Formats: sequence, structure tokens, C-alpha cells
Amino acid sequence: MYDVALLPGDGIGPEVMAQAEKVLKAVSKIYNVEFNIIKMPAGGASIDECGVPLTEEVLESCRKSDAVLFGAVGGPKWDHLPMEVRPERAILKLRKELDLFANLRPAFLIPALSAKSPLKGEILEKGVDILVVRELTGGLYFGEPKGIEVRDGERVARDTLLYTEEQIRRVARIGFKLARSRRKRLCLVDKANVLASSRLWREVVSEVAEEFPDLELSYMYVDNCAMQLIANPGAFDVILTENTFGDILSDEAAAVIGSLGLMPSASLGEKGPCLYEPVHGSAPDIAGKNLANPVAMILSAAMMLDISFGLKEISEKVKEAVARALEAGYATPDVALPDSKIISCEEMGDVIISFIEK
Repeated sequence: MYDVALLPGDGIGPEVMAQAEKVLKAVSKIYNVEFNIIKMPAGGASIDECGVPLTEEVLESCRKSDAVLFGAVGGPKWDHLPMEVRPERAILKLRKELDLFANLRPAFLIPALSAKSPLKGEILEKGVDILVVRELTGGLYFGEPKGIEVRDGERVARDTLLYTEEQIRRVARIGFKLARSRRKRLCLVDKANVLASSRLWREVVSEVAEEFPDLELSYMYVDNCAMQLIANPGAFDVILTENTFGDILSDEAAAVIGSLGLMPSASLGEKGPCLYEPVHGSAPDIAGKNLANPVAMILSAAMMLDISFGLKEISEKVKEAVARALEAGYATPDVALPDSKIISCEEMGDVIISFIEK
């Protein structure tokens, strides 16, 4: 039995999570795998119910689980709150307390949705199958000191881009191990011609590469990488990069494949449960309308089946069912083409389950 902590969150989070939960129940029935699903509030839902974005009780349940499946948090209802108690603090606290330092964001093109990509067909014909490995706990987002102060009568803002050797080394090892299971190519993306932190990244990643002599390591400046993702996305296998660059480049990769609604993610640490979530946000403008795309949430659950539970074959069956549903022309409004069979969030979950059962 696998213990799964489900945190649906806010906005479209509960809608897409309901479809992932249905998929897990279908998998349980078809493949005789047992899941103990524990559903708990997080984000704005937790603020409304408990006064804080993530309670210690929920955090402890997550620690004891085998994996955490997370929806989305945030919305206009809570925008007036101070930053320290905003819904987004839930996911930040989970990442910190579970020591989740490596974020995996796979971007693969489903041929049936090629027309949703803004890129030309001749660029896409090579295929797109990229894994962005983003360091998640360092860099500009967490470096100290930071803040806004007044100097000589004017406001001055400061952020600190800070990385330790060990922070780089541990995420690099994960990147190389994942590259070994794919096409054996890893590209370190940095700005080593300008940033001291990037020069340290190059030094440490080069050292780690010696542990993986069967892999190809290359280097690319982040501005060039942003261009090449558009000009030649098929050239990439695994992209390893720091926190801020990874945040930006993975969203660009999502645009390449057609929609944020198609992109899952996993956050890993050295021990304890991993966390899985779709890359898209809470989308409050369509929340409650049954219009959300559940594919990224379902693919996040598929990543959980593979990475946390070792159920790779079942994970592949779920991914195949998603592809077959889309190839059959079923689509939520965000990825609909002129000849698509436009269906609701709930119906998309049902269609995907029907392909799993087949």
C-alpha cells in the first residue's frame, strides 16, 4: 500500500485533482495496486479553514506519506493578506520542510497537438522531449540579504544570488542520473561570462561529470538557450540550471509544446516523500467552471507512480492513455483545435480512464 497525501488547494486545483484521484482509483482497480489517499487542505483553503496556509498537522502527514500530490494555490480572495500568510507560502513551506531541492519539468510534444505550438512544423518535426532540472532551494529567490531600503533619499532594492558547492553538487548528480536513463546528454545552462555563481556552477558540475564518463556534458549561456529552445528545441535532452533560469526556461518549454496545462513536475529531495504538481497555477478566472485541463495533473500523478513507487510500466500506461485521448481529438478548451471534440475537465478525466482500461 502506498500512502498519498492529496492537497488540492485553490482555484482549479480541486477540479484537476479530482481527475488525478479518479485515475489513481482506476489504476488501483486495474493493476491491483493499493493507495491510501489522505486529502487535506492547503493554501487559501487552509487559510479559510485553519487560519494558516499550511498547518503543522498537514505538514506532518505529508512527511509520513510516501508521496505528496499537490494541486494549485492562490487567488484574488487572499491577495490582501501579508506575504508571510499568503496561500503560496504553503508550497514554499513544503519545499523547505521536505528539503525538495530538485525540480523536474518534462516537456514533450504530443504530435496531435503540434498545431497548438507557436513553432513551425519544420522545427517540430525533429520532436521535442526535454527535461528541465531546476535547482529549487537556492539562488535569487532565497539568498540573503534581500529587501528594499532608502539610501540618500531614494529607494534601493537588493537580492542576493547565493549558491553553495553542495547545493550545486547534489542537484547535478540527479541531473546526470536522469540523463543516463534518457539520451545521455546534459546541458548546463548558466551565465558564466558574467556571474560568479555561474562560474561555480561550471566548476562543480564539471567535477560531478567525472562520475558519469558515459554521458555528454555541454554548456550554454541562458540567453542563447532561450533562443535555441525556440529555434531548435529538438537539440535538447536534459537541461540543468539554477533556480531563476529554470523557472523561466521551463515556462518557455511549456509554450513550445502548446500549453502550461500539459506540463507536469516533480520535486525531489535526498530522502523522504517527493512532491508532484502541475506547472500551471490556480487559474481563478475559470475555477468552478469545469473548463480546466487536467492533463498536467494526471501526468504529475504518472510521474509519482514511476519515481516514488517504482511502477514505471503503469506510469507509461497512464501517459499513453493521455496521448491516445488527445490523438483521438478530445480536448479541453485551452488546447482545442478546429476539429477537436471539446469536452469538460471531468469528461477529459473519464476519457483518459477509458483509454487506460483499454
